[in-house]
Amino acid sequence: MGEVDPAFIQALEHQPKLDITEAEGIPLIDLSPLNSSDTDAYFSNLVAEIGDACKNWGFFQVINHGVPSRCREKIEVAARKFFALSKEEKKKVGRDEVNPLGYYDTEHTKNVRDWKEVFDLTVKKPTIKPSSHESDDKELIQLMNRWPEDLPELREACEDYAEEMVKLAYKLLELIALSLGLPKTRLNGFFKDHASFLRLNRYPPCPAPHLVLGVGRHKDPIALTVLAQDEVGGLEVKRKTDGEWILVKPTPNAYIINVGDIIQVWSNDKYESVEHRVMVNSEKERFSIPFFLNPANSTWVEPLEELINKQNPAKYKPYNWGEFLANRAHSNFEKLDVENIQISHFRI
Repeated sequence: MGEVDPAFIQALEHQPKLDITEAEGIPLIDLSPLNSSDTDAYFSNLVAEIGDACKNWGFFQVINHGVPSRCREKIEVAARKFFALSKEEKKKVGRDEVNPLGYYDTEHTKNVRDWKEVFDLTVKKPTIKPSSHESDDKELIQLMNRWPEDLPELREACEDYAEEMVKLAYKLLELIALSLGLPKTRLNGFFKDHASFLRLNRYPPCPAPHLVLGVGRHKDPIALTVLAQDEVGGLEVKRKTDGEWILVKPTPNAYIINVGDIIQVWSNDKYESVEHRVMVNSEKERFSIPFFLNPANSTWVEPLEELINKQNPAKYKPYNWGEFLANRAHSNFEKLDVENIQISHFRI
């Protein structure tokens, strides 16, 4: 990526400060009660911890989560091998506007180019999505993963890891449902034909880390994000209490969980998706692996009926997830003249 193209440069008010505030008090939640035969009190405390974290922070870290360390090590090694391939080899599995899976290095967030390269894959096969972001286009297409021919271990590592991410995401989804006072499996039905995907990120060293972001400020439009980050770090979260950007220091073997916009809408704003971004640095490359839990593309997203009443009416109009996602994907490919679609556009 060499010289800094103006397309990467953030507006002055969004340029990162290099004197970083490290986060204190970020919830670190031990999931071992899920596998314990101890009393119900441990489990009740866990549910309460999850609820507090979702309400007060919008994100948290989990340990003793049940994901085998070997599984994570395999995908981290495979990701490094993939990104070490030549640009020509990576572009053989490049994504496009028709099929947004595979390699890409010109993604935009908030209409500013991100300092990163990515490799995306869908988890459930087949995954069906709207063919375009146009609301009157009812055609559907089937997404197909693209794999480099000379790196067979990448496919195996990604598919094994994705299975583990789905298991962990369902555990978290059920804990979140319970924390909202809902039956444990209340949210599961939305994910029967889920459109979740996995991403491999590489953030190269950057000669101007004070001007550029690996990913610009944004909220995740999905239900949940489960993030593995390496020891370099760079994820910053906008603290709800004071609006300060704070660094999420890497915790060995932990996963960072983001509450997404869909859970914000389902909870009718009881839980709030949090704005976050990724810093880059001038010396070290950084790797991360987010798993994005998405409902089926046919899902209509709206506040859950159990959580609304006369005193707390619905704060959002229903929207179709597949159409919403197609619209967001369109804005990732090119710089638009308007803000990309947000849940705020559906606020009543």
